Amino acid sequence: MSDTVRSPAGQEEARYRALQAVDPRAPGALETFTTGLHDESWRVRHAAAEGLRRVPDAMGVTARLISVLGERGETGARNAAAEALAGMGPVAMQPLVRLLEHEDPDQRKLAADILGQLGQPDVEAVLLRALSDDDLNVRVAAAEALGRMGGDAAARALEGLLDTPTSLLRLAALEGLASLKRAPPLERVMTLVEDPGLQRSALRLLGLYAPGVSTERICRALASPVRSVREAALVALGTQAAVLGPYERGELDAVARSVLGGIPGVTEHVAQALDGEDVQVRAGALVAAGALGEASLAVAVAEVAREDRLLREVLFTLGQLGPDGRRLLLGSMGTLSLPARTVAAEALVLLVDATSVPELCALLEWAEDDLRAVVVRALGRTRSLEAVAPLVELLADTSLSGMAARALEQLTVAHPLAALTALEAAVEQRTTPAAVAVLGRLGGARVLPVLRRIARDEDAAWRAAAVEAAGRADGEAGLELARGALADESPKVRIAAVRSLGQQGGKEAATFLGLALKDEDRGVRVAAVEAVGHAGAKERSADLESLVRHGDGALAMLAVRALTKLGAVGAGVLWDALSHPDAEVVKAALAALASAEASADGVSLAVSLLGHPRWDVRAAAARVLG
Repeated sequence: MSDTVRSPAGQEEARYRALQAVDPRAPGALETFTTGLHDESWRVRHAAAEGLRRVPDAMGVTARLISVLGERGETGARNAAAEALAGMGPVAMQPLVRLLEHEDPDQRKLAADILGQLGQPDVEAVLLRALSDDDLNVRVAAAEALGRMGGDAAARALEGLLDTPTSLLRLAALEGLASLKRAPPLERVMTLVEDPGLQRSALRLLGLYAPGVSTERICRALASPVRSVREAALVALGTQAAVLGPYERGELDAVARSVLGGIPGVTEHVAQALDGEDVQVRAGALVAAGALGEASLAVAVAEVAREDRLLREVLFTLGQLGPDGRRLLLGSMGTLSLPARTVAAEALVLLVDATSVPELCALLEWAEDDLRAVVVRALGRTRSLEAVAPLVELLADTSLSGMAARALEQLTVAHPLAALTALEAAVEQRTTPAAVAVLGRLGGARVLPVLRRIARDEDAAWRAAAVEAAGRADGEAGLELARGALADESPKVRIAAVRSLGQQGGKEAATFLGLALKDEDRGVRVAAVEAVGHAGAKERSADLESLVRHGDGALAMLAVRALTKLGAVGAGVLWDALSHPDAEVVKAALAALASAEASADGVSLAVSLLGHPRWDVRAAAARVLG
């Protein structure tokens, strides 16, 4: 294996795989991996560095790696050794500290670089001393290292370097302070930002200050012809905005708007940044786009939603682009990527107004189901009279009728007469029985004559809708219609009557639910069991107890749940339910046992269920006993 690694004629993949197969604990592994550090392929060198970190003799590995650092002319090997040392952790710290005293400045520089990557606070004092090294490269490396892991003393030292005449040291100090998020006096940074060599680093540091003068200077940098300078300015702008809540952005947005509005071509630069790869640059571009309020950026802003971390800022920015931005977004929904379309749809729910109805209706013509659901919500929020008709039509769409009904409720607040008139027209035109249900919920006693008439309709679906809607419109009338509907020939109508009785509650409802519990149709009986629990009809407890022993597992399970709701689960019911052959009944009983004080017998049976063949029953029993 070692020969394969050493062989210069071996293929890169073979050498790479051979190194990966080396056992770090095997004799000669240290030599094999060290040889791999000198390979011509960076993949092989990386594999060697990874392997060395797994060799048990950490001290021996560290010493060998430091010896490789001294091999002049072996740049690849030295870089790989530095990578391996940075991953060795505290064991490498003291050898590297000693290397800082080496006579070769190149060795001292490498030591400072690696100590910075180790991130051990204990070496801060050593690196501070290295700031006085005779060699400039060592001083720069020490400053960069302090910027990665330094504390208060490091920040003070880096701030002191801002006055040094050496540009490289000033640059390292600016980068270090930005990394440490330590802001020196603003006037010092404002001076350095005028230096072309330091401008990008100084701009990023300006992002640490509160909005105001710093914001103005950041935004002026967006007029730069140099793309990297503009991107540094956007990063700073995003940094300033990140620490502010949505309602704390007033000053920042006002300053940015006043400066950006006077920069030719700034919209194109912001659009370009929104489409970039750097997340920090895109975050700043969103802030700039929002401050500009430029509607033409709406699509580019929405597309930033592909980055999950920026979703909140995307939504906020879309809200700043005004009605024109909203209309552009609506017209472009078909061309947006899926993430952009999703966030744009959510934004539209917040941004729509009375003028948005035509665009929203056009969107309904082609949008897929999830987007259509958002459009329905948005129609309700428009508070527009024009939204009533399309929402009433959508009641006929089974996938959207519930959401359309809720949207109509919102519109009824603003246009009660128009909404009820449209619903009554839909009922007269027999658009959909769903319109009857909404009419009853929104119209109250006023629509009872319509509901009474429909309750005699020849179509069972319409009779059922009217019976259930009457219960919501008026309690007394609802009870009356439900009582009569219990004798209807259609099980669908009788089920609607049972549901209405469950909503009404009271002794009279409980009496009629007793009849429904004995209905010849299973669906009516199932609905009646649920209605008893919903109505709180304790008078029917005995009927439910008899159903617990029923061979129909669904009826028995619902009976246990209804009794639990009524607070009427006795020891006998628990025993019957826990002994039922249907596992779902057993689980319902265990849930009842968990919500009430259990008898000793019930607990004993729960213990025995820990051996049940169904895992979900065993799990439910364990939860109860726990």
